[in-house]
Amino acid sequence: MKNKNLKQRLFQSQWLMLLLITILISVFTAIANPKFLAINNIMNIFEQIAVSGLVAAGATILIISGNFDISVGAIIGLACCTNALLINQGVNGFVASVAAVAVCMLCGLLNGALAILFKAPSFIITLATTSVYKGIGLFATKGVIQTVYGKFDMLAFTKIGGVIPLSFVISLLGFVVVFIILNYTQIGRRIYAIGSNEKSAFLSGVRITENKLLFFMLNGFFVGIASVLLLSRVGSALPSSGAGLEMTAIGAVVIGGAPISGGQGSAVGTFFGVLLLGLISNVLNILGVNPYLQEIASGVIIILSLGISALRFKMLRK
Repeated sequence: MKNKNLKQRLFQSQWLMLLLITILISVFTAIANPKFLAINNIMNIFEQIAVSGLVAAGATILIISGNFDISVGAIIGLACCTNALLINQGVNGFVASVAAVAVCMLCGLLNGALAILFKAPSFIITLATTSVYKGIGLFATKGVIQTVYGKFDMLAFTKIGGVIPLSFVISLLGFVVVFIILNYTQIGRRIYAIGSNEKSAFLSGVRITENKLLFFMLNGFFVGIASVLLLSRVGSALPSSGAGLEMTAIGAVVIGGAPISGGQGSAVGTFFGVLLLGLISNVLNILGVNPYLQEIASGVIIILSLGISALRFKMLRK
């Protein structure tokens, strides 16, 4: 009976499964290479997942609501370039960062508006706007890398207590905000309602258009913060700076238990999805696995996660 209850709890809570997998991988890696448990390596994992974590936090809101934004990588590239250009022109770093976040929110608003206006899937719309945002970035920078070395590295090099990266703390706060939105606000209830059944939500009095625009802007906000952290860490910007982050974010949300169809998911699940992806990347490096094989491993993990999620939903329906 206890085993049955434990099994049901595991299937009901994706994050518990992810936590268990994370612990198992950590134990086996520590046995294979004790350096894995070094505090510097653990903090390095946290630092590595800070940017992708914020992007995934925003993606959680969109995917639960039944939407996608695959232009996120291009938006981050544009925001990084905007930030770097302003800083190099003598604009205060904080002001430049606010402008970068505003750019991301405007891009998110445009994505949502176009999807609503043309009644087209957000996946298709954002596929098109990816080229638009990347092109604007190339036009603004003329294809030249924008460096800000030494001018904007405070966020990347600040460590709380001399140990914990500030960037990770900011990312963690992002997940806390998303958790509160999803679980304790009216906006959160609307996110789940629209993702579960848009027509029913509309008949219940939910304003679909206004709320969808809000969801895309919220996603843009988190993406904007991620772009600020990325520029601070890398110290330079190109329109391609955020390439691939959208797939990592979507993968983390799916691994965290959110179905592609929307209506379900959690900030906690996404956090552990991001952590698992970051952990596996670090483990493969620690064990000296070929970088090309690491790319294959990342894709396989997402495919397996889709399979586990499908199995979990099937078991829950039974």
